[in-house]
Amino acid sequence: MNQSQTTQQVQILTADPSALGLFGLAMVTLVASSAKLGWTDGVSLVLPWAIFLGGIAQLIASLQDSKHNNTFGATAFGAFGLFWLGVGTSWLIQLGLFGKAAAAAADPKQLGVAFVGYLIFSIFMTVGAMETHKVLFIIFVLIDFLFIGLSFSTLGILPESMHKLAAISELLISICSFYGSAASVLNTHFGKVTLPVGKPFGIFK
Repeated sequence: MNQSQTTQQVQILTADPSALGLFGLAMVTLVASSAKLGWTDGVSLVLPWAIFLGGIAQLIASLQDSKHNNTFGATAFGAFGLFWLGVGTSWLIQLGLFGKAAAAAADPKQLGVAFVGYLIFSIFMTVGAMETHKVLFIIFVLIDFLFIGLSFSTLGILPESMHKLAAISELLISICSFYGSAASVLNTHFGKVTLPVGKPFGIFK
C-alpha cells in the first residue's frame, strides 16, 4: 500500500523587539545617569528601573530576537539585560539587603573587573553593530565609553574624570536609545522611514 505523507510548515510571526529593548535601555540609563550627574541622590530608586527596564525588558527582547534567528540582537539584549540585573543585585548587597556581613565584605574593585569584562564584550559587539544601522552603532560606541569610565573610576584610576565620562556617556546612550526605539516603532507602524537610522557601513558584507 502506498502511503503519502504531507509536511506542513507553520510560521509564527513575532514583532521586532528592538523598540522594547531600546526603550528599556533608554529608561534605565536616563535614571542612572541622573544619579551620576548629581541631579538625583542614591541608587535606591534606580533599582526598579534597573530590574524591570534594564533587566527584564531587555531579556524579553532577547528572547524575541532569538525567535527571529537574530544572534546579534539576542546576544546584545540578553547580555545587557543580565548586566543590569547584576548591577542591581550588587547595589542590593551594598545596601545591606543580604546582611551587614555581605555589605561589609563587598569589594567595589570586583565590580570594576566586571566592567572591564563588559568593555571587552561591548568592543566586539561595536564591530558587529557596524552592519546593523548607524544609530545602533553610535549607541555601542557610547557604551564603550561608558564602560571605560565605569572600569577606570571603579578601579580608582582617575576616578573623578572617569566618573564624569561615564555619566555623560550614559546620558547620551539614553537619548540615542529613545530615538532608536521611536524609529523602530514609527517606521514599522507607518510602513515608511519616518525617523532615519542610517544604513549599515557595508565594510564586512
